[in-house]
Amino acid sequence: MQFSKFGQKFTRRSGILQLMDDLGNALNSDRPINMLGGGNPARINEVNTVYHEIFQQLALDNDGASGLENIGNYSSPQGDSKCIEALVDFFNRHYQWNITKENIALTNGSQNAFFYLFNLFGGAFEQDGQTKNKSILLPLAPEYVGYADAHIEGQHFCSVAPQIQLTEYQEQEGFFKYRVDFEALENLPELKSGQIGAICCSRPTNPTGNVLTDDEMAHLDRIAQRYDIPLIIDNAYGMPFPNIIYSNTTLTWHDNIILCFSLSKVGLPGVRTGIIVAHPKVVHAINCLNAIVNLAPTRFGAAIATPLLKDDRLKTLSDQVIKPFYQKQANFAIDLLKQQLGNYPMKIHKPEGAIFLWLWFEHLPVTTQQLYEMLKQQGTLIIPGEHFFIGLEHENYPHSKECIRLSIAQDDETLRKGIQTIGTTVRQLYDQEQTF
Repeated sequence: MQFSKFGQKFTRRSGILQLMDDLGNALNSDRPINMLGGGNPARINEVNTVYHEIFQQLALDNDGASGLENIGNYSSPQGDSKCIEALVDFFNRHYQWNITKENIALTNGSQNAFFYLFNLFGGAFEQDGQTKNKSILLPLAPEYVGYADAHIEGQHFCSVAPQIQLTEYQEQEGFFKYRVDFEALENLPELKSGQIGAICCSRPTNPTGNVLTDDEMAHLDRIAQRYDIPLIIDNAYGMPFPNIIYSNTTLTWHDNIILCFSLSKVGLPGVRTGIIVAHPKVVHAINCLNAIVNLAPTRFGAAIATPLLKDDRLKTLSDQVIKPFYQKQANFAIDLLKQQLGNYPMKIHKPEGAIFLWLWFEHLPVTTQQLYEMLKQQGTLIIPGEHFFIGLEHENYPHSKECIRLSIAQDDETLRKGIQTIGTTVRQLYDQEQTF
């Protein structure tokens, strides 16, 4: 049996496959696993109580007819119409964007959405009778590992190395922050020669928790408009839900911006519901792809979200429960890391949002892929950093092999045990090499 090039590409080992395999295996393991590597959100009781109420309401309304409607019929390829109407009202109420239902499409999760978008704006283009290959520009590597293989053929990403700024957090030293190197970005040959099809960034950034400032976002917006390419913004962890952002930010939209949202990080990863806000031409393209790939997006997530959008409970939960929970977990994990490795060459990316901490072990004697394997043998899972430097894979960039991503979505005891294992292992590596 032989697979096509398409089949060979999508069955090879990848960073996102490793992440999801480890997550699934850990959840089904007979031995205890300190699961600090996955992207699964925390199960927060106050949030789950609301979802349970919605489940019950769907099951009981009209003797169960409401619930059966959502599992017994397809939506249109655009997605559930009631949810789209609720989203239009929600965004116009909070942001005055004056969008209509023609500006919104639903997908089966944001991973599905980015597969569509990256292949719409990256790859082979026919221009003036010639074929030109275009890439997606990631202005700040490291970026989300799930982007890396979400293209059908070719190498669809380019990036520039970040500027690294040492900083403090809550009057503590030992932190740093990535900044966009705009000088390098604007001088990219691919950008100047028309080989970029779109700019994409996550805000806050997965894996680092970095939040691009409003000024940085405005600068990226100007570049995108100058070159007549869209700016795609991944809000999976951002405003307005789950709003895991600890700095003052503004959410902006216009016809040249494509905003992507998800229900996963509000505690509903299993319903696989993504949301795209974009120009009607982009929405129409998404509808076409949905029809071919999925027939229609799932309706169950939309049915849960619709009443919570109408009465703003989704935003209230995000602002008052979800965001404070992760900020508390970040501070707790930082205290544990400082206790374990405060005297070693560890730096932590300033936590500005998302559900992760990003650790930099400068001059680590092994690669973080090797560290990952060592920790995995001891029952602690993290994600090695080299998978996240998309667009820089072929450059000699040692920093990419000195970082790891650590989930803070677990309970306190799991964090304590996992970070203790990381601390013991990393201390031994440095002590053996006497590299600091």
